[in-house]
Amino acid sequence: MKGQHFALAVAAAVLALVVSSRAQQTPPQNPAGPEPTFRFRSGVELINVTATVLDATGRFVPGLTQDDFIVYDDDQRVEVTHFNAERVPVSLGIALDSSGSMYGEKMSAARGAIARFVDDLLERDDELFLYRFSNYPELIQGWTHNRREIIEPLARIFPNGATALYDAVARALPLAQRGQNPKKALVVISDGNDTSSRLFVQDLKRQIRESEVLVYAVGIDSDEDDQPVRRAPTPPPVRIPFPTPFPGGRGGRWPQPQSGGTGGGGGWRSRSSDHVNAEALREITDDSGGRTEIVRDPRDLDPATASIADELSKQYYLGYASAGRKDGRWHAIRVEIKNRSYRVRARRGYVAN
Repeated sequence: MKGQHFALAVAAAVLALVVSSRAQQTPPQNPAGPEPTFRFRSGVELINVTATVLDATGRFVPGLTQDDFIVYDDDQRVEVTHFNAERVPVSLGIALDSSGSMYGEKMSAARGAIARFVDDLLERDDELFLYRFSNYPELIQGWTHNRREIIEPLARIFPNGATALYDAVARALPLAQRGQNPKKALVVISDGNDTSSRLFVQDLKRQIRESEVLVYAVGIDSDEDDQPVRRAPTPPPVRIPFPTPFPGGRGGRWPQPQSGGTGGGGGWRSRSSDHVNAEALREITDDSGGRTEIVRDPRDLDPATASIADELSKQYYLGYASAGRKDGRWHAIRVEIKNRSYRVRARRGYVAN
């Protein structure tokens, strides 16, 4: 009997421990407050659209609400489920043309404009990287919040060689896409037409369409006489790790410098052969929701970059659920404003991968 009493006592004690343990367990807690309305997702589960709204004078229109916007996906109106009108941090890449035609005042003005752009016009929580490009693109500084790490290398960038603009944008896009901030952008500063890229502009446009990066370009198209300008000899190209062949490109090697002509080698060359191609720049910026600005004087780089920084701080975010298609096709986006006197600029579509 004593054994039975002891067994019953042990069983009762175990049962009491189990009941006590369950009583002390904390049920899963729900996140405090409502779900934030500003959220970016990768892929196409949520289609993210950054919109810039301007009035008839070209000034930004503040104070709009979600109800002011109408969004179409392949001409079908969709419901905007996410909206934000506040400034959000930017992950911003800068790609600087360092080809031979940037020699002199252009490069000096570009260095100064970039320094003021990153030091005075952006916010402290924005992150940055810096590329240079001539015969080939080169990453000078990866993601950083330290402005000195962007500004100080500018003094060591010297103009020389040809202009691989398309290759530079293609190299910078994946890095920009991996930025940690919700908004991602790339600013390209160049004075010339592409002369040495292996990538075709249509291939580059496809890559831009597959990203959510806002692409901006500032083209310097100074009205200078068609006079020959002496260029320093081009050093041998430095081999850097890169997939071979280039995705969507033409071949398996970096273009080799040529003597004279558009190759940027030593000797005489004409400025007119490397005038900025505004149409090509717009092809690579407009689909993204960014824009191209052409300046006629290098001194105008300051107001041009200031305008871009101001725009990045005054944009609206719209998000809507995708239709679930993963057909690899381009799907058009159209954003309208109910007030017809306003103009809106936004990405023109996405690739449903």
